[in-house]
Amino acid sequence: MTKNSESGSRPKSRLKRKKYENELKRLQAELCQLQEWVKHHGKRVVIIFEGRDGAGKGGTIKAITERVSPRVFRVVALPAPTEREQSQLYMQRYIQHLPAGGEIVIFDRSWYNRAGVEHVMGFCTEEQHRRFLQLCPLMEKFVIEGGIMLFKYWLEVGNKEQELRFQARIEDPLRQWKLSSLDLPSRARWYDYSRARDLMLEATDTEVAPWYIVRSDDKKRARLNCISHLLSLISYVKVPRKKVKLPARSTKGAYDDQAALKGRRFVPEKY
Repeated sequence: MTKNSESGSRPKSRLKRKKYENELKRLQAELCQLQEWVKHHGKRVVIIFEGRDGAGKGGTIKAITERVSPRVFRVVALPAPTEREQSQLYMQRYIQHLPAGGEIVIFDRSWYNRAGVEHVMGFCTEEQHRRFLQLCPLMEKFVIEGGIMLFKYWLEVGNKEQELRFQARIEDPLRQWKLSSLDLPSRARWYDYSRARDLMLEATDTEVAPWYIVRSDDKKRARLNCISHLLSLISYVKVPRKKVKLPARSTKGAYDDQAALKGRRFVPEKY
């Protein structure tokens, strides 16, 4: 992971929509090539997205997945554990979602819940938190040695930008569904989450499974930077595709198939 901080750099202007859309389209075409390569060679890929509430994880995941197959790119966003799951080994509920051959699994939050929200909000004990940070690098090393490619991204949003996004969630009816019961406490406990992040990075930012930090105050730039970086980490190549010719419609058994729909219930064409 690049260790230098960008906090002292001059902020860039917001990316223009046209430029963003053109570049996103180009990167999404590359994601389609990656998808074919993963399918063709039976590769297994895991991408983890973590970060503060309001950091832009959902939007980044949507930008990655909106032009690819959900049968290859599978998003895992688990709810709070059930009573039964709470009695299991902590990693058990996550391991069952790891990819088979030809799959890319994206975790929208992951086992790192224990390092973040569970630790800060008191949903786990101090001993459970300590054990997680101790054992997590060993587990990830085991996963990688088993042939899974693992990539971990932390989206870092600034204080002022998070405040603006939370305020929008409160006021905008189209965003209110994003406001969870933990968002407001996470806002109030900013520095508790910062310390939890620091402990997590110190323990789990390893050479085998490094963390990559994405500054996400500008959502558009963050999405492009993240996708571009992800593509740079995987040595995929374009898989040759057979030429396809669209066959002509057969006239065998032809009849007026539109007339057969007469009298059926159609949706009113208001638009």
